[in-house]
Amino acid sequence: MKMEAKNLNLFYGDHQALFDISLDVPEHQVVALIGPSGCGKSTFLRTLNRMNDLIDGVTIEGKVTLDGQDIYAPQTDLVHLRKRVGMVFQRPNPFPMSIYDNVAYGCRVHGLTDKKKLDEIVEKSLRGAALWEEVKDRLNSSGLSMSGGQQQRLCIARVMAVAPEVVLMDEPCSALDPVSTMKIEELVTEIKKDYTIVMVTHNMQQAARVSDRTAFFLNGKLIECDDTDVLFTKPHNKKTEDYITGRFG
Repeated sequence: MKMEAKNLNLFYGDHQALFDISLDVPEHQVVALIGPSGCGKSTFLRTLNRMNDLIDGVTIEGKVTLDGQDIYAPQTDLVHLRKRVGMVFQRPNPFPMSIYDNVAYGCRVHGLTDKKKLDEIVEKSLRGAALWEEVKDRLNSSGLSMSGGQQQRLCIARVMAVAPEVVLMDEPCSALDPVSTMKIEELVTEIKKDYTIVMVTHNMQQAARVSDRTAFFLNGKLIECDDTDVLFTKPHNKKTEDYITGRFG
């Protein structure tokens, strides 16, 4: 198992947001997290690379492992962890710099200065994000000059450039049009051979299209997790069935 959460509880001050979550993330698969707004799916996603550490007053109990190692152990190097477990956010957030520098940024932070090597990584990452042909003649243009869909693929290329093992995606298509969404979905399907992907989505059709496994969250609890085709056709829990058939949410 690439990542595992065991008996995970999370509190914002006195308010408990996650209740006893145990979830496995198999290597080279896409795990989709679905559920109504405010159900804890994005909060859970952020526990997988300790992004919640940045919020004051957060307390976490339980265990999250990456390749069997507890990422909440005191000796964990957070910079190294977030290199291994990258994150793509809901809204594209390119840096105010060139397309090239956006992709090269993480490599430079980690000490890579060799121009030839950076050139190779930038091209490979942009190809991996299905963006190279669109931008290869304007690598020095600002990342902010791109369309929303291109910006999101640029952010995916930026994550891929530092060679993570796991990519977390927090509703990566929610700000995009249908054509851009389709490109991101095709990209997710393509890159899972190289990465393990955990994706929060509010779009159940998207979960059905791109994921291998789907986990349904409700009120901070994991109600059910199963192979995607099973969860959408023969859910075991009545709450799951009610949600995916549109009775609530």
